[in-house]
Amino acid sequence: MALSSSFGSSSRPGVPALEVRLLRDGIAESRHRVHAVVCDKRGRVLMRAGDPHQASFIRSALKPFQATVFVGSGAADQGGQGDRALAIACASHAGTPEQAREAFKVLWSAELDVEQLQCPVPSGRTSPLEHNCSGKHAAFLAVCRRLGWPTESYLQPNHPLQQQVLKRVAELLALPAAELLSARDDCGAPTLQLQLSQMALLFAHLGAGEQADLEQLSRAMLAHPHLVAGEGRFDTELMRRSHGQVISKGGAEGIQCLSRVGEGLGIAIKVEDGSSRAKHAVALHLLRQLDWLTPITLEELDGLFLKPGGDHLALKVSGELRFD
Repeated sequence: MALSSSFGSSSRPGVPALEVRLLRDGIAESRHRVHAVVCDKRGRVLMRAGDPHQASFIRSALKPFQATVFVGSGAADQGGQGDRALAIACASHAGTPEQAREAFKVLWSAELDVEQLQCPVPSGRTSPLEHNCSGKHAAFLAVCRRLGWPTESYLQPNHPLQQQVLKRVAELLALPAAELLSARDDCGAPTLQLQLSQMALLFAHLGAGEQADLEQLSRAMLAHPHLVAGEGRFDTELMRRSHGQVISKGGAEGIQCLSRVGEGLGIAIKVEDGSSRAKHAVALHLLRQLDWLTPITLEELDGLFLKPGGDHLALKVSGELRFD
């Protein structure tokens, strides 16, 4: 697989970033500047708004790709959990009893203890199972148990588990793993700094259905969207209402990634100031522009996410994707 020659080059001028405004009784109160890009599975930038090569940490949108080692090692097949184990491994969940239970099942099937999880105990909670990344951490530990790797150091960048994740991501990006820059995420696991176009390329692969590990993970996310985020949360509500057509995974600090199943196209969004409300508004704006969802579905999602505080508050997006 070869990337477009424009990959990593400076953005051509003339395509403004998107702007999201929070309106209070129709009067602008806050503004957010947002970059977005659409890539195909060959890495070609097809459409963009702002800078497609903006660098940022992918944060939790990396989770489906971190979970590829869970699939490839055979650890995901232990205990007969099937797609539910894969979905919770990709999750940034709400820490509900059902979600915590699924993370626990991953540990139980691998004969691991909750105390071996190195994600924090959330404020006001009593167990690391309630942390939004507990499914990812449980899957990491299950891989280590399956392959005989150390469990105490599973979050270290030089651990064989993390090196395998790095290798898989590098393969998908057609880059040497040594070129990828990692840093510690809030849960303690490594995350990666990527260009926005690279994030979109990863999600183009995730939805393409051409690689067995990614196809299993995307299918699991769409089959169990309530495990991936939670009731009323953006990723869950979007995937549930898309009827198996759109994969959605967000990350902290204004990262949102999307893919249309079977089309080999990925979207990546970055809000400069890290706003969650702005990334959700832009995601719906772009889904409408690309005609990936029905008008009825978009109207339902607009009602959930574009009026953050009632009828007197509304989010409005200015601008559009343009062909590169």
